[in-house]
Amino acid sequence: MSSASSQGADPAEIAKFEQLAHRFWDPDGEFRPLHHLNPVRAEFIASRIRPVGATILDVGCGGGLLAEALARKGARVTGIDLAPAMIETARLHAAESALDIRYRVQDAAVLADSPEPRFDAVCCMEMLEHVPDPAQFIAVLARLVKPGGDVFVSTLNRNIRSFLLAIVGAEYLLRLLPRGTHEYERFIRPAELAAHARAAGLALKATGGLHYEPFSGRSRLTQDLSVNYIAHFTAAKATA
Repeated sequence: MSSASSQGADPAEIAKFEQLAHRFWDPDGEFRPLHHLNPVRAEFIASRIRPVGATILDVGCGGGLLAEALARKGARVTGIDLAPAMIETARLHAAESALDIRYRVQDAAVLADSPEPRFDAVCCMEMLEHVPDPAQFIAVLARLVKPGGDVFVSTLNRNIRSFLLAIVGAEYLLRLLPRGTHEYERFIRPAELAAHARAAGLALKATGGLHYEPFSGRSRLTQDLSVNYIAHFTAAKATA
């Protein structure tokens, strides 16, 4: 997760991830939870589309965790982010891994306004809780996908349990994440996410809880959406 739209980006958020870019691929570093969650996220996506040959856009791609996982499943992946150091990290790691992934420093809203072809699927992981206007950003995601295409979003629920686990536990007690990574007021309830998506012309198809066990490092998909969760939306098909 990083940032991919200047319209919704906080410069402080971009700077925060810029400073950590060199540690992105350290499985024991600040991004350790993402390394553990990533296989579950990638499998959720791959089980709902046919990844082989599909054009997929990873919005706020950071150092390329999800992009690489989807590329290994046969997708043609483009990753965009506003943090140049993250994009450079992603490019270098993809080259070392012999993966053909198109990375660029790109504003998602500018890309949505461009004449470039739309994508079969658009992904945005752990980013919406870092933008000031999630509804506007979801509308941007909807404009980036082809008619009938798929949009995948993961974020954090807003309730006392998520506050205790994602902020108090992860940032202050276990120190899995740097302090200040999250702001509770920016967490998004599933009903709010679904409403924003409907307003953008997207239909909810499936949800799943992303359960992470910090001591074992194990992650799994559940039906519990109370903390981390992922959602699958589809865009309306083109009318004749």
